[in-house]
Amino acid sequence: MTASPPITPEVMPIPRKLTEPARRNLVGLTRPQLRAALVDAGTPEHQARMREVQVWQWIYQKGVRDFDEMSNLAKDYRARLKDHFTIEVPEVVTRTVSADGTRKYLVRIAGGHEVEVVYIPEEGRGTLCISSQVGCTLTCTFCHTGTQRLVRNLTAAEIVGQIMLARDDLGEWPEPGRAPKDETRLISNIVLMGMGEPLYNFDSVRDAMKITMDGEGISLSRRRITLSTSGVVPEIGRTATEIGCLLAVSLHATTDELRNELVPINRKYPLAQLFEALRAYPKLSNSERITFEYVMLKGVNDSDADARRLVKLIAGIPAKINLIPFNEWPGAPYQRSDWDRIEAFADILYKAGYASPIRTPRGEDIMAACGQLKSATERARKSRFEIAAEAGLPQPERIVRRPNAPDVH
Repeated sequence: MTASPPITPEVMPIPRKLTEPARRNLVGLTRPQLRAALVDAGTPEHQARMREVQVWQWIYQKGVRDFDEMSNLAKDYRARLKDHFTIEVPEVVTRTVSADGTRKYLVRIAGGHEVEVVYIPEEGRGTLCISSQVGCTLTCTFCHTGTQRLVRNLTAAEIVGQIMLARDDLGEWPEPGRAPKDETRLISNIVLMGMGEPLYNFDSVRDAMKITMDGEGISLSRRRITLSTSGVVPEIGRTATEIGCLLAVSLHATTDELRNELVPINRKYPLAQLFEALRAYPKLSNSERITFEYVMLKGVNDSDADARRLVKLIAGIPAKINLIPFNEWPGAPYQRSDWDRIEAFADILYKAGYASPIRTPRGEDIMAACGQLKSATERARKSRFEIAAEAGLPQPERIVRRPNAPDVH
């Protein structure tokens, strides 16, 4: 009888030493989330409240990114924090400065995606326009961002991080030994009017704005923050109760027929539903008025009849109307309304008792103006003829830029 071959035991590969667990970014955590994270990392419960305040102030009041600089924390505790956490904001890829002083930042976030952030300096104030999504899902036909498909929502860290990196660039963090109340507020206002629809990323936007408004950190008043929506009706009431900031609405048309073309979300939430929600908003949030944004498109929405319909639409709502001269971009299927037509439109609104400032175009030379933002890595261009065809609009004529057109205030 032939002997059976010896059984060779199966040799299991010995796994390499597991890599160290990823450290958690503290930027973007709300106060309760920060405290819970510190406890999870070994902070005694009875110290958690104090440690939360200390770390929060270092990050958001002083702009510190290195735990070693947190001088009121013991060395061993700083070492513990370094073992478990990081303090990171998105990376600035490029910074472009307009002739009028406007700054546009191309910002890289996790996954290699990019968004754009714009800082607009003005006399006695400065406004930072931040993004809430990579791309946009709304496909508004007059908006350059709308020609870029939605890639993903930004996290709370990536949203508040835009404010922090702009403060870095502007040198706005207080110098050592100076109280925050003495610093110059170069960023005095925040507008969520960059890339994306903020109310389609509600939770992250809410958390980022709560961090921004916190009095022990960046400390911007809710009345210094304006959230712009194209009309996500179910989230408008939540904005009032959970954020409480000022509200702006991208209106741009006075009939459902036209708004369905310009702002396609109107097909889901038509004007009657939108205005029902808006009439409740000032009461819910105690805001003074709602801002209506109205981009002026030549021969499309800029007639006297449009202006009169707009007055009727907003009747009974504390409101102001920002008239926005259309900012051209490559492939745009529209033209900017003539200046005398914009002024005539504004005059009808003014005589009806509404503030109707004409927004001065800013940063056009660096594609940083309203409606022009589109990240460089997602710039698969569509021609203006393709965009017009998709929107069911007449084929556009060649755009003729009016030479030396003055800014209108």
